[in-house]
Amino acid sequence: MKFAVVGGSGVLVNFLVFNLLLHGLGRPAMVATVLASCVAMGSNYLGFRYFAYRDRASRAPRQIALFFAFSGLGVVMESGLFFAGYHGLGMRDPIGVNVVKALSIVLASAFRFLVYRTWVFEHDARRTC
Repeated sequence: MKFAVVGGSGVLVNFLVFNLLLHGLGRPAMVATVLASCVAMGSNYLGFRYFAYRDRASRAPRQIALFFAFSGLGVVMESGLFFAGYHGLGMRDPIGVNVVKALSIVLASAFRFLVYRTWVFEHDARRTC
């Protein structure tokens, strides 16, 4: 449930920044999607570390490095999927770009969910509840 709260807020940040950059500031679609994903990545780290997985072992330097490495892969996946929909399928109208953005976020989030809980925010076997 906590993953969903943090993930949902990250999706909201991603969409808000994406639409602000694309429609409000007139940035190119690929620039907008990459920057929005990076801003969401930063907000997600704080939410996961201090809310969703605060009970898990703290390995600050290692944890931060793993989080941003896997998140970076997630941004690459998300951007590639967005590129395919935007350029390959021609979904360039305001609704189309948001549909493509949503699908790319969903698919990349499945990857992120698995790696975050498995390798980034691991359970500490030595801790007892």
